[in-house]
Amino acid sequence: MAIDVAASELSEPTEAPPDRRCPERPAVLVGLVMVVALAGLVTFLGLRAHRSDQAEQQSRLFLQAGRQGALNLTTIDFHEATADVQRILDGATGQLYDNFAKRSQPYIDVVVRTQSKSVGTVTEAAVESQSVDHAQVLVAVTVKTTNIYAAQEESRSWRMRLWVQQVDTQAKVSNVEFVP
Repeated sequence: MAIDVAASELSEPTEAPPDRRCPERPAVLVGLVMVVALAGLVTFLGLRAHRSDQAEQQSRLFLQAGRQGALNLTTIDFHEATADVQRILDGATGQLYDNFAKRSQPYIDVVVRTQSKSVGTVTEAAVESQSVDHAQVLVAVTVKTTNIYAAQEESRSWRMRLWVQQVDTQAKVSNVEFVP
């Protein structure tokens, strides 16, 4: 009797191959998706905080430049008029620099001739508006002035709007206007 080997192999029941999928696979996949999403969120929040810190630092720089610019413009001593004017020019740029540089020598002459002395004190200051490289700063100052024509010291309060501009790593005043 002849046995058909090929037929007997086909007729035997075969077992299903074992399931090779890991039962933890969906949980691992969900975990990875959550880690990636969390990393993206942390990166986004970190960048946002960094930009906010940079804007705050820039605002402080503009505010300090505005305060110092107002002090420079309101503090002049006839004994040091040339140095005081140079200090104003060193903190100025643009239109303010151009106009003040043209008129600086006649200004020095008047200050010396009248023996004028002014001392400014900043009472309040705030950034009114700001962009990436410039800002408008409002400054309230009290100025005490003496000269040969005034019998006693005069005190005046002024409000100034200063345009502050980023120049390289510094902030400088580019324009000034008195606010009523």
